[in-house]
Amino acid sequence: QVQLVESGGGLVQAGGSLRLSCAASGRTSSISAMGWFRQAPGKERVWVSAVNWRSGTTYYADSVKDRFTISRDNAKSTVYLQMNSLEPEDTAVYYCAARLGRIHTTTPRLWEYWGRGTQVTVSS
Repeated sequence: QVQLVESGGGLVQAGGSLRLSCAASGRTSSISAMGWFRQAPGKERVWVSAVNWRSGTTYYADSVKDRFTISRDNAKSTVYLQMNSLEPEDTAVYYCAARLGRIHTTTPRLWEYWGRGTQVTVSS
């Protein structure tokens, strides 16, 4: 089992920045990738970004490319999401997820472990 705990959400004005953190514990050696998803009210959960735990290769949704940066600290089993130039459309609950499979995927149901989520609200 892997446990994930997010932190760092909050309220920010448009154009501002936030950094989310996600600490993994448990069988972290089995993790192949970690990522972030978000879910706005009344909408489906969508993939935002991911990082391959071994190679460090990063992936981004087009909607956040050039604004968000994902990074990892293997020693701390922690993944970060630096969010810059935030827009009201970025408002959502952000979920950290971990995946055991080796092939990159943006499909939520293929990610095995999830955090409880952290709220990000961007005011206009």
